[in-house]
Amino acid sequence: MFGFKLIKKDASTSARIGKIITPHGDVNTPAFIPVGTVGMVKTLTPEELIDLGAEIILGNTYHLYLRPGHEVIKTLGGLHRFINWERPILTDSGGFQIYSLSSLRKITEDGVSFRSHLDGESHFLTPEKAIEIQEALGSDIAMILDECTPYPSTYEYTKESMELTIKWADRCKKARKKEDQALFGIVQGGMYPDLRKESTLKLIDIGFDGYAIGGLSVGEGKDEMFGVVDVTAPLIPDDKPRYLMGVGTPEDILEAISMGMDIFDCVMPTRNARNGTLFTRNGKLIIKNAQYKMDEDPIEKDCLCYTCRNFSRAYLRHLFMTEGLLALRLNTIHNLYFYLNLMKNTREAILADRFKEFRKGFLSFIN
Repeated sequence: MFGFKLIKKDASTSARIGKIITPHGDVNTPAFIPVGTVGMVKTLTPEELIDLGAEIILGNTYHLYLRPGHEVIKTLGGLHRFINWERPILTDSGGFQIYSLSSLRKITEDGVSFRSHLDGESHFLTPEKAIEIQEALGSDIAMILDECTPYPSTYEYTKESMELTIKWADRCKKARKKEDQALFGIVQGGMYPDLRKESTLKLIDIGFDGYAIGGLSVGEGKDEMFGVVDVTAPLIPDDKPRYLMGVGTPEDILEAISMGMDIFDCVMPTRNARNGTLFTRNGKLIIKNAQYKMDEDPIEKDCLCYTCRNFSRAYLRHLFMTEGLLALRLNTIHNLYFYLNLMKNTREAILADRFKEFRKGFLSFIN
């Protein structure tokens, strides 16, 4: 069964460490969730993800619904068996992907009609259907169907959008059949503090296993984004996990952790890796740059990832410039190790009541 245990709060910030308990194992928080859009984290095997320290991955309901189809996955034993991943899985509801298809979708109170980006075929996704799909996939954590409010939006539109998400949240909970699958609500309300508060309190009134903050990283500035987190996070009960969706850079994650957030996901480490951008404590390293042609150093000298223990910047640059597939794998290994190790070090700092100093030291290097 699902549960959440709050282990410790930091002495000088709102940062906290906890443990999410699921049928497929525990997740230590703060946690970063690698994104496995279509049932894979691009370029890596499940064994490699485990070696990197990943305790949970994310599957994308929209994409898995379109192909191979949730009924196919259900017939083949569920998503865990289908992708050979024995640890927890979180599935989103498809709301953000449908949001990104603004020219191909229409939103009504009943649900969302949209055309597949693959073949143009028409589909209709309701809150009940979103739950049906995620239950067929068999994820450990499912998300409600929400409308991701565009940025910028007027107060009137944002309020209507937020109220629609609340109605859908209630329908999602009523449609839920799997007791061993957690269901998270998603707070919406744009950049308007009063709407974010209203959304949070109404979701809490409905009652969910955890609460996510959605509708961020959609074009707003950092001050606006963290203003929303600052308003919302304290309203979420201490005994529920707090999930900041789609964020982001290492420094943004540390800022959100200082505000009390627990879980994060973003394509940034994997997508940047495939584009040749590598994360280090001294900032981003662009491996294609000519300065690395003869550089015998690893990406980061004291990094313990497989890539840094075995290969030089010069070789990684050579692989990338010759479009070798190994470049994408080695870069991804490093970037995910960087993110997951940052979470490990963050948890240790909170446990020792030195998170504030840890974050300050990290930012002094990366900036």
